[in-house]
Amino acid sequence: MRKKTVVLGMLGTTLDQGGHKQDRWQRWRPTVSVCQHADFAVDRFELLVPPSAGKLAAQVAADIASISPATEVKLHTLELADPWDFSEVYGKLGDFADAYRWSTEREDYYLHITTGTHVAQICLFLMCETRAMPGRLLQSSPVRKTGRDAVHRATRLDVIDLDLAKYDRLAARFRARQHMGASLLKAGIETRNPAFNRLIEELEHVATRSRDPILLAGETGTGKSALCRRIYELKRARQHLTGELVEVNCATLRGDIAMSALFGHTRGAYTGAAEPRGGFLRKADRGLLFLDEVGELGPDEQAMLLTAIEDKRFFPVGSDKQAASDFQLIAGTNRDLAALVRTGQFRDDLLARLSLWTFTLPALRDRREDLPPNLDYELERVSAQLGHRASMSKPARDEFLRFALGEATWNANFRDFGAAIRRMATLGEGGRIDEPAVHGELARLRASWRPAGGDALASVLGVERAAGLDRFDRVQLADVVTVCSTATSLSAAGRTLFAASRQGKRSHNDADRLRKYLARFDLTFDDLRAG
Repeated sequence: MRKKTVVLGMLGTTLDQGGHKQDRWQRWRPTVSVCQHADFAVDRFELLVPPSAGKLAAQVAADIASISPATEVKLHTLELADPWDFSEVYGKLGDFADAYRWSTEREDYYLHITTGTHVAQICLFLMCETRAMPGRLLQSSPVRKTGRDAVHRATRLDVIDLDLAKYDRLAARFRARQHMGASLLKAGIETRNPAFNRLIEELEHVATRSRDPILLAGETGTGKSALCRRIYELKRARQHLTGELVEVNCATLRGDIAMSALFGHTRGAYTGAAEPRGGFLRKADRGLLFLDEVGELGPDEQAMLLTAIEDKRFFPVGSDKQAASDFQLIAGTNRDLAALVRTGQFRDDLLARLSLWTFTLPALRDRREDLPPNLDYELERVSAQLGHRASMSKPARDEFLRFALGEATWNANFRDFGAAIRRMATLGEGGRIDEPAVHGELARLRASWRPAGGDALASVLGVERAAGLDRFDRVQLADVVTVCSTATSLSAAGRTLFAASRQGKRSHNDADRLRKYLARFDLTFDDLRAG
């Protein structure tokens, strides 16, 4: 089905004037002439008209109807006190763009910048550049004919670009628009951590200017999924996509079902495939696909995903015909993908494609100054979920924040933090959180974070490295960690650990022996004491 061609432009109160009927057709009038172009069929013309130019607008609309009956002309009143004031013109055009119902799936838009003041032309360019108006710039110009019956009706149409860097008066509006985008990505929370705010500012630029894949890295619970949903909202608001958000946790995809879930399958592709399936990639057509825990994908899925990212085409399971999907991609991971590449578990070419824009979300413990505003946000969120107002007394709030800003480790980041607020609000009478409720919650958190048994290894090596040890090494190293964590010195720990083998030896170098053993795991005695 052919897309409709829609032109949006401003009435030229001087250029579109025609005078008497005969004069009108002897002159070149940009708005009318656009609709006379043989190779450019206009289905609809959205004409922005000053209140004082209603008569001229009606004449232009009638003339367009006479030479292009298939063109629908819609008149919109645009009231400007000063059409040469950048702020006013940009603001009014922005209001029009926000209220207009864009339909990029069914219509192609062109912004006609030949008419209107130079300020209006510049502002239309900026609307196009920032995708506030999702169209292409269109410029018309007369093609003069020669001879006794020469007229200026013939028109040349060009899609153009402009250099507007010198127009600094609009910088404030750009900053305001970017601030609104960044605020959306932060869910309206006035975060105070400089590094996090810089990350969000850069992410706002990338999300609104690029269709490239984005990789969100960070520990579990740092907010990757929630941030992805807000990126989708921002892109949708800026007319960068029209499809839906499709979220997939790759850790839940295993075996044949992984290929089928992602890329779809044909009927009878494998045992149990009684009906065809579209798959997540096709569901995300013209929308946003979020592949969380992308490091859990198998090698076959990784290979096909790379092709789908680069070509927007892929083979469903059991099909010899490619399917297409114009999706935008965000991938999430809490694993070190570069390390997985080194061990052969992740494709280096796929990582290169995903990591063009990599944003590592900091752990909650690294942005403690953001805890007070996030506490307010969580109270508001829990209130909406529980259906009653959740609040904290001042003493309770002060005690909770002392703990949150001090000894709390927030192992699961915002999952721990949000769960703590929810528990206290649920148990508090009428949603009111008092000091006893805080005391109970702090005891619960301390108990949940206390290392037990083999978990001590995870606290010094990290969960992934500890899980990657052979059982023999885990048992041995766990005992070494326990001894070192209570010993007063490296030598004292060595004497305890090598008490049996040092019997009968004339010289003892237990400290050096222990130092070399720890070095095998990239550890030092000070590391274990600090842990």
